[in-house]
Amino acid sequence: MTPSRLTTTPAQLPAKLTITLWDFTWYTQTAKGEPFYDLDRAFAEAVDRGYNTVRICAAPLLLFGEHDIDTTALQFVNMGGDTGQRTRWYNATGGAVLNGRAHLLALFKAAKRHGCFVIISSWEYQQSPAFLSNSSWHDMLRAIPAENRHEALAHAEAELVTYLKEESLDDRIAYVEIHNEVDLSRLTEVPSEGLDTFWAQRPYLDNALRLLQDAHPDVLSTVCYGIPPYLDLASIPDNAQVAHQHFYIYGVLASLEAWAQVRAEPPIFPTEELKSILRDDAPPFDEWTTTIEPWRLQATGITTSMFYAYDWVDPIAWDAWMYRHFAEHEIAMKQALEARLQAVMIWATHHDVPAVIGEGWIGYTPLEADFEDGPVGQYFATYAVQRCADLGYWGTLPGSNSAPHHPGWANVEFQRRMNRLFQEAK
Repeated sequence: MTPSRLTTTPAQLPAKLTITLWDFTWYTQTAKGEPFYDLDRAFAEAVDRGYNTVRICAAPLLLFGEHDIDTTALQFVNMGGDTGQRTRWYNATGGAVLNGRAHLLALFKAAKRHGCFVIISSWEYQQSPAFLSNSSWHDMLRAIPAENRHEALAHAEAELVTYLKEESLDDRIAYVEIHNEVDLSRLTEVPSEGLDTFWAQRPYLDNALRLLQDAHPDVLSTVCYGIPPYLDLASIPDNAQVAHQHFYIYGVLASLEAWAQVRAEPPIFPTEELKSILRDDAPPFDEWTTTIEPWRLQATGITTSMFYAYDWVDPIAWDAWMYRHFAEHEIAMKQALEARLQAVMIWATHHDVPAVIGEGWIGYTPLEADFEDGPVGQYFATYAVQRCADLGYWGTLPGSNSAPHHPGWANVEFQRRMNRLFQEAK
């Protein structure tokens, strides 16, 4: 007999989710002095800022997949030398050794102590394996045939949930995502037969969700897109139990990237425009060297050009450019956000499921760039959170940079205000 489909939000979950994005950093930045060295402190700071939910890469295939990797002593490193130290998410110290499952339990136990919940996801087919000291995790993932990866994730996540149930910690699960941003990950390598990635992955995601929901009919599960198909929402599996999406409205940031060609490759890179906003001590690109191993570059997807640009850009010059040009994009950015928020809420309403924005609002910037965390970025975030509240979203966040491993974590009052605005809206 097939278990019945969960059609209501479990009673133990909050009426609204206020989310802070801890991604894979909750295990890659755990050395002494790093933001997740003390999980209780990280949770206490989150609660103080008004959060009740953290969203993580739970590394399901590493911790619960079929392989012979020893997960009791996982050694995490950085990208090598000073590469990545001014690139957002990559500024890890390295050197921590963790028992993977024990660390997962520690996070869930700390969540319980602080009255918080956890959105379970995976970044395994994006960045997380790049931080391990060797390529075993990356190699294991690549060895799984593309058409089997969604199913493998579902089976591993089902085992993960079972493990948490055995420890009486399943009441901390907000919901489970098959994988973070399936459209921007190596899950796109499934046979496409001329279809776009959304329709090509749809049957694989549908099957993965069915497997997970049959195994745990009492736990919500869903899919996650980085650039949601808001003009073709029929490509989202109908059995997704949360309308979870990410909305980065690049606007002025896209204009900067086009002007400077930040993500270009040689021989185009670096442009004269990019050179004009680099730090005074930036080495010429053709003289700059990096110690990143080739497999690690493959595992993360960040190119050497991007590491160079984000590590060596002058954050003040970067921000100044965006401040000068924001007014040219403000109306279009608001309109773009509005259209996407409304489209997803319509899909959620038709499917009788809650809607959540798990990441947003402007985009990926250098670690020390402050535009999104400054007055204009906070102004745009306030607009976004208010619209989420107005439209009846179940969960949202002040912004993806509002987490312990980003400088924006220091904007305490802003986060309290955003979370209070969302929580108190009718």
